[in-house]
Parts: sequence; C-alpha cells; structure tokens
Amino acid sequence: MSYLEHFKLSEAPFRLTPDPEFVYWSKQHARAKSYMESTIWLADGFVVITGEIGSGKTTMLQSFLSELDDSVVYALISQTQLSPNQFLQALLVEFGFKPFKKQKAELLDMLNSYLIEQYADGKKVMVIVDEAQNLGQKVLEEIRLISGIETHKEKVLRIILAGQPELRDKIESPGLKQLAQRVRLRFHLGPLSKREMSEYIDHRLEVAGAPKQKIFGEEACNLVYRYTGGVPRLINTLCDTAMLCAFADDEAVVTPEIVQDAVDELGWQQAARPASESHSAPMMHPRSTGNLLLGKIRILNNGAVLDDCSIPAGRIIIGRTPDNDIRLDSKFVSRHHAQIVSTVKSSILEDLNSTNGIYIGSKRIKKRVLKDGDVIAIGQHEIVYTDMRNAALEDDDPNAEGAIA
Repeated sequence: MSYLEHFKLSEAPFRLTPDPEFVYWSKQHARAKSYMESTIWLADGFVVITGEIGSGKTTMLQSFLSELDDSVVYALISQTQLSPNQFLQALLVEFGFKPFKKQKAELLDMLNSYLIEQYADGKKVMVIVDEAQNLGQKVLEEIRLISGIETHKEKVLRIILAGQPELRDKIESPGLKQLAQRVRLRFHLGPLSKREMSEYIDHRLEVAGAPKQKIFGEEACNLVYRYTGGVPRLINTLCDTAMLCAFADDEAVVTPEIVQDAVDELGWQQAARPASESHSAPMMHPRSTGNLLLGKIRILNNGAVLDDCSIPAGRIIIGRTPDNDIRLDSKFVSRHHAQIVSTVKSSILEDLNSTNGIYIGSKRIKKRVLKDGDVIAIGQHEIVYTDMRNAALEDDDPNAEGAIA
C-alpha cells in the first residue's frame, strides 16, 4: 500500500511546488490578490508584494495568473539576476519574440511597438516579476522607464513586483526614489495565525481528496504551529513528514507524538516562536541529524565536488532558489526541481515538473527508487547517491559483528 492509498488521497497534499488548486486564501493573501487584480483596470503605477521565504507568494501568483482571461497578455519573469539588456530580452521572449543580438535601442523599439499594438487590439499587458529582490538597481530603473510607455490616453504596461522583504529596502534606497514614488500599492505577507494554519492544513487535505475524518487533530496542529510559526512552506514540510511517519507506523491519524517524531527526524531541535515574537522559523536542512542516517549524496559540478550532504528521514527539495534544502545555482535548474523522500525502507527521487528534467544515465526519470551508486544528472550538476541503511542498522544492532558491548 502506498502513502496516498493509506490516507485515501488522490494526490500528495503537502507538495512544495506551487499549485493554484491548493491555494488557501487567508485574509492577507486575499487582500494581496485584490491588490494585484487592481492592476487590470488601473495601469498607472506598480504593485509590490513582499513576504518571507515560504509565505506563499509564488502559489498566490500562479493562482492569480490562472484566472486571467484572454483580454490580458502577461509575461512572468522569475530569473532575475540579469543585466538591463538581458531583462528586456527575457521580457520580449515571454511575449514571443527572438530578441537576441539586438542593441538596447532595438529592444526598446520592439517592446514599444508591441505594447502599442496590443493596446490597439484591446489587450491589457502585464509584467509580473517574481524573486524581484534579486533585481539590480539598474534593472529596477529600466523597469520604471518602460512603465512610462503610453498612448495619448494612458500608460499601457501593468507591473507587479513580488519578492522577499529586502525588495522593500531596495525600493526605498536613495537611488530609486523615482521608482518608490511610482509604487501605488504594496502589501507584505506574514505567517498564518494558528486558526488559519489549521484551516490551511484541512484545506490542502480536502483538495487532495481526504475523507471527512480529521487527520490532524487540534493538539497535533498546535505542535505543528509551535515548530513552524505559521510559515506555509514549513507547515508543508512538517505535515508531509508527519504523514510519512504515520504511514510507516500504520496510523490513520497524525497524533502529537507522531508530529514530534517528525520534528526529531527533520532535526528541528528548537521550536519556532510565533511571527509576532520572532522573524524567523527553523528551516529543514539536509545535514540535520535525524534518528537514523539513511544515506548521503555528493554534489558535483563539471566534475568538481561542491558538497556532501547527509540524508535523514523526510523530504529534501532540490532547486535553484535559496528556499530549497539543497540549492543548485544554475540556469538549467528549476526553482524547485526535484525531491528525495526517504523512509527507513527507501529513498525515492521525483521530478517536480522541472523544465530540463532529471537523468540517470541517458534516461529521463520522473520517479525512481534510488539505488546505491546512482548518479543523478540535473543540468551541469551530478548528484551521487550512497545508501547507508545497512550500515546504519548494523550500527544500531548490539549483536552485529564488531559491536561494542
């Protein structure tokens, strides 16, 4: 029986990849979305949405974009470590152009012509920049300048910037006063309250097809909140690990004791305080010590060893952005590219709908139970997997050969 069959689910409820179907509209998320929607009929000025890592910005953006009708043409830019020219090229690529080897004047002319053409056809054009805190000052200034493109009646480009809290500081810096003056609406996403977190958990389970029986009771939710501080990404990580523990123990509900087991396996040794008391919460890290070391991976780039990481029980997310457990800084790696889910029985590698895929040998892999010695190729990176279950069990067995009495 699989994890999903055990809990009578149709799909995994606590995946880290953004999925509009699973979005939970807390009061603050709904307000932030209404700010973004205002750009559809008000083209003057920027909307800036900020939030801590894991606060649900990207999921909210995906949901917002999925609801736009055919009257809106949009470009979503997520790779933000760009020069001004590269940003203009990325923008034009999103609109269907091939703008490479063009000078800046040509790029601006292409964009201006496109915007005027769309306006004439009755289309609204929107640019959404995710991870905007990584934009350089020159690129932000370029965005301000292109936002001024207008007809004789109105401006024709709507802009939403979304990013981590440092985006606010960057916009308020002395060199970007003109940009700050153009910001019409801004909103900061904080963590969920305890009540919202409980509703969030129930909502995701319901969308995943869970029966009416409550899987996480009140006491279990209280413990989840204590260790996550209401941050959605941390809630997903802990709830998913707790359900894996419950599955391994053949339990139909997640008790506080199972949540504590999950916390121990993740290595979250110190409880997070609520957001009103603290600005941070513990992040899962692959080097955290769980109850049992199940394996390790060695990360290489073009043959050079970058790092060695241990694999405890639970879930490890691999991707390009800093909120991943293992970060591979490469344009060939998706935001959240792949995951390794480990139990005492096996480690399972799964592609998280990445653009460039994951390979073992010459075969592209969607999902696979890892074997000792597997070499996983992700872009220019290689990840060499070593299974350590037998060694770990021998170390725990007092009757094993060579054990110290």
